[in-house]
Amino acid sequence: MTIEAQLELLRRGTSEIISEEDLAAKLGRGTPLRVKLGVDPTARDVTLGWAVVLRKLRDFQRLGHTACLIIGDFTAQIGDPSGKNKTRPQLSREEVQANVATVAKQVYRILDPERTEITFNRDWLGAMNFEDVLRLAARVTVARILERDDFTKRLEEQRPIALHEILYPVCQGYDSVQIKADVELGVTDQKFNNLVGRTLMAQYGMEPQVVMLCPLLVGTDGKEKMSQSLGNYIAITEPPDEMLGKTMSIPDELMENYFELATDVPMAEARALLDKASKGESNPRDVKRRLASEIVTLYHGSDAALAADEHFMHTFSERRQPAEAEEARIPEGAVEDGLVHLAAMIALLGMAKSNGDARRLIEQGAVTLDGEKVMDPRSRSPREALAGKVLRVGKHQFRKLI
Repeated sequence: MTIEAQLELLRRGTSEIISEEDLAAKLGRGTPLRVKLGVDPTARDVTLGWAVVLRKLRDFQRLGHTACLIIGDFTAQIGDPSGKNKTRPQLSREEVQANVATVAKQVYRILDPERTEITFNRDWLGAMNFEDVLRLAARVTVARILERDDFTKRLEEQRPIALHEILYPVCQGYDSVQIKADVELGVTDQKFNNLVGRTLMAQYGMEPQVVMLCPLLVGTDGKEKMSQSLGNYIAITEPPDEMLGKTMSIPDELMENYFELATDVPMAEARALLDKASKGESNPRDVKRRLASEIVTLYHGSDAALAADEHFMHTFSERRQPAEAEEARIPEGAVEDGLVHLAAMIALLGMAKSNGDARRLIEQGAVTLDGEKVMDPRSRSPREALAGKVLRVGKHQFRKLI
């Protein structure tokens, strides 16, 4: 491929390249580049939002370059302050290691193992003594650190900034020095951290890395960035039916964004589909079905996508209960004096994050029993009256109670 053709591939799904001229020069050398992506395992699922940068890393692999995936098992214990208006809680080493074990397996659903180097930044950050930390910290000024927006806002609002948060971007930047990165990928709220990597590499007499920033994928709520803590996410390991159903629930105005960041559909084709829908020449639902099927195909294959689409049309579009809802035994913890507390049962079945969340869903009319809405968040029913009924929570969760 020509340099311009490579750049065209790499531009898709990026919001900023610092700088494109430097990237073109690096590509023009004809030698494999070391392309860095640092991920902090603060959660156990790789989501479609996280997959945006992993897929860009895969694009580099397809051009013959090496993916340098850094698992931030050390920095995850600090907590990335990007976009935070308060100090985030630090994870224990045990929590981090539990997340590492699952995340490391999931990334190969996207990346080519033969062109991937996985390293752990505890190997070098954990080995530093206090003198090493001071020497590293001396390479970055306080004024530079305080340029980041979230620190500035917190100072203006008199919110505390802990010293370990200030060191976070320095640690991430030092990762680039250690692995000799040619390019670093990140999302837009990581820009400051990525640029510190350029600064440190220059300080160490190295050629600064190119920084490529990808947009944040908005979650299924249509408002906030996709986040496991907000519950508005789609995990790449979710069953095909749930993955397709969740994608079908996104607002129509997000479809172009999802086509670009979460699929391989050529954007000219995607925009043509969306244009027809906007003119009333086709049904927007059918465009969204195409989007959802493309996403499911990436992670489960075309046969699974076809089956999930058929299930969706049968279950949701025709407003029927699923033919074979998963059976679930009524939890004993939800039973008191022979009566089942519905909110407690929903939470114990894992269909809501907590009793309070379950009550909120009931109040919103998002809970039905055999198709009839439950409106009382304090609802209690005899066990025998619930046995055999299909419980539906939200748009996509069904359980046949036994």
